[in-house]
Amino acid sequence: MNKDYNSIRPYTDQETSIALKRVADAPELSAISTFLYGPGREKEDALRGLLRRIGTIDEFQARVMAGVIRSILKQTSVSLEIDGLVNVEDGRKHVLMSNHRDIILDPAILQLILFDSGVSTTEIAVGDNLIANTLIEDIFRSNRMIKVVRGGTPREKYVASSLLSSYMRENIASGRCSVWIAQRGGRSKDGHDETSQGVLKMLDMSGNGDFVQDFLEISVLPIAISYQYEPCDFLKARELYITRRGQYVKKPGEDTHSILTGVTQDKGGIAFHFCPALTEDDIASCAAQGKNDRFKALAALLDDRICSNYRLWDTNYIALDIIEGGTDNSAQYTTEARTAFTERMEKGLSAIVEKGPDMDKEELREIFLSIYANPVRSVRAHQAGDKGTSCPA
Repeated sequence: MNKDYNSIRPYTDQETSIALKRVADAPELSAISTFLYGPGREKEDALRGLLRRIGTIDEFQARVMAGVIRSILKQTSVSLEIDGLVNVEDGRKHVLMSNHRDIILDPAILQLILFDSGVSTTEIAVGDNLIANTLIEDIFRSNRMIKVVRGGTPREKYVASSLLSSYMRENIASGRCSVWIAQRGGRSKDGHDETSQGVLKMLDMSGNGDFVQDFLEISVLPIAISYQYEPCDFLKARELYITRRGQYVKKPGEDTHSILTGVTQDKGGIAFHFCPALTEDDIASCAAQGKNDRFKALAALLDDRICSNYRLWDTNYIALDIIEGGTDNSAQYTTEARTAFTERMEKGLSAIVEKGPDMDKEELREIFLSIYANPVRSVRAHQAGDKGTSCPA
């Protein structure tokens, strides 16, 4: 590579070997081992010993991470639907751009899908705000994480974006590896997502000025991800409630708490749909909109692809019917499912109100239900031809 990417690149194999020995010595590994493999000093010692013996990233992903994600899925989900995988089996490298519902699981499940399919795993663009300590950094960077710099002055952000853009383009254009990045900075909170023009402009910073060829070179491939039970749904509802009244300020360790909640929370069914990569004609149609509108058109095109392939669940239809006070969507769920969803919701909202008694439970309920109902609204608006409505990414 032509530039110094040491500040953002994943660890090398040698660095991974050293880092995993640090992970093996971390006291926090005891709790991780118990969650993944059950209680027992023997299991914990076996994990620590395995980490000390690993010497490469590929070995770490094959011998540890694949098993870790399988264990998480076995404990917290009932199914994993995968469609369109043929689109990433062509040997090309891509910018794999998905909607973003969970901090860790979106890219982690993607890696497992690719690994189990015999497709090379990707590097993963992750915000540096999530690297709360050395343990998390060691695990992330040993698992092909690219560090995305979030803070700093406008000038520092510009330089960091330029470096990230160049790094991703070199990876893909050289055929070294694909890169996963979310369609926007931060997870969807309210059930609506739109591709950020800022992300697209960052990707184009390293191009040569030809809009069509620059995006064709990095081969953007959209992925639609959905969960039957939204990861961190109660945390998201609480944050949206507070945001309505002013700026939401995260507490120290809150991102780590969200990571753990997303990993351990029941997710029900999960769906990944791999869309075809954008073609030259696709990109040219956006370029034809003019310099001021081409990124907007490209974002809308990606939203359209993700929206068209988004998997709606019974929870989405249940929430919409509760909000509307009807049963128009009752063919999409059972009475038992609606009862279970309602009981879970009331229990979770009551727990929030107990900790913040000044919070309005009715408003919290409306926010919570909208997180689940908005995807149905958006898909239907899309099907009706209103492409200007944000899709449920």
